[in-house]
Amino acid sequence: MREAENVAFARGVSAEALMNQAGAGIARAVQQFFPRPGYCLVFSGKGNNGGDALVAAAHLKRAGWHTDVHLSFPESQCSDLSRKKITGFRDTSPVAAAVSAANHGCSPPTIILDGLLGLGSKPPLRDPILAACREINRLRQEHRAYVFAVDQPTGLDGDSGEADRDCVIADFTVTIAATKRGLIADNATNFVGRLEVVPLSDLPLETADETVTCTASLHGLLPHRPFDAHKNQFGRVGIVAGSRGFAGAATMCTWGALRGGAGLVEVFVPENIYEIAAAAAPFESMVKPVKSYRDLIEEKIDVWGIGPGLGKDNANEIIELIQHAESPMVVDADALNIISANVSILKNCRGPRLLTPHPGEMKRLAGDQKISRAELAKKFTSEFPVTLLLKGSRTILAESGKRISYNTTGNPGMATGGMGDVLTGVCAALLAQNLSPFDAARVGAWACARAAELALFNNSESEQSLLPRDVLTNLGRAFREL
Repeated sequence: MREAENVAFARGVSAEALMNQAGAGIARAVQQFFPRPGYCLVFSGKGNNGGDALVAAAHLKRAGWHTDVHLSFPESQCSDLSRKKITGFRDTSPVAAAVSAANHGCSPPTIILDGLLGLGSKPPLRDPILAACREINRLRQEHRAYVFAVDQPTGLDGDSGEADRDCVIADFTVTIAATKRGLIADNATNFVGRLEVVPLSDLPLETADETVTCTASLHGLLPHRPFDAHKNQFGRVGIVAGSRGFAGAATMCTWGALRGGAGLVEVFVPENIYEIAAAAAPFESMVKPVKSYRDLIEEKIDVWGIGPGLGKDNANEIIELIQHAESPMVVDADALNIISANVSILKNCRGPRLLTPHPGEMKRLAGDQKISRAELAKKFTSEFPVTLLLKGSRTILAESGKRISYNTTGNPGMATGGMGDVLTGVCAALLAQNLSPFDAARVGAWACARAAELALFNNSESEQSLLPRDVLTNLGRAFREL
């Protein structure tokens, strides 16, 4: 980051110009999650991190937020640029009564901007920063304030992800220009929360080995459909899912494929649940009973989605289908559990395979290895010619020869049964629309998790009440953002 800044300065870009871009981006990120104005408390240090937060606060003030600033140091000790932004904040005219008017009877949100320490700071914390961090965490815990960390949570090492015992616990981290390695460390997740990157047009950065999926990197992967489009252009998706007691998994996966844009969706279920599955399936799908999964190898299907609620009966038939079907296939849930008994079959499948394991399924596939999730994903995809979508609060996308990609959208409300079934269907639909397995995984993970965010931040659901059907309802809005 310092090298990139020096290059920008040498071209005549000023530090203030970068700060103004960063602050505006932080304010946009806040409004992305909280579109209606509320209350904002800014904790500012004496350096440029505080300046970024003050610029953001001025933007929010103009947008109708009731905004206050707490300086951790006397104004005279702040940097020249920070003092200029303090003055700019004071001179910004607020919008009268906007908070109550915009929320239409709903409780306005309370947020905190952590602008205490930025890039280069490392634990341990010392007063007065230490006291400010404790106060931020107290307000988050006792008053349910949402914390936005500017660039990185104060008390976190941006290189390693190690944290001070009083590190700020952020609900959102809005990092500037590029993701710092410590922010995507496995042990930093609960301090970082939802990670958002604010790009700076004046700050070019070298391509790293790892990347964070964001709207800018996904633009263009879902092009406008031609006006004379017809259903056969968007693929025939075959869903192989469901068993006695798990017919709902097939239904959710089917809905995912339909909402993901597939032209046609056929659902293949065991004969003993056919009537139940047919009654529960979307009207837009075709439900067909299966006597033997081997028979499906000859079906004219463009993309398969296999595994949700499948059970372990007929394991040999499922293995044959995974091995011998020539079309691309999303392999999930019980299909992963079946192949975990003989993972080597992945080395000679006839078509591309996108695997979507959760941590437990990954452990069954690869064993209990004491390495980071990213290292595990790299190792697995170097051994097997597959695309891997490793689920988690930082879903990891990996494929041999490609950069590791982290998905950072989503929230803890997604920790409920059925979310993965929807994702399988969406990824299958994206494959059917000619996205590569890696791009289908990136877009699918981003869109499903962004839909979960939209369900929460439009004031309709909570982390406790969120359901897979809420993701389906909001998928359209998520796709439109791309």
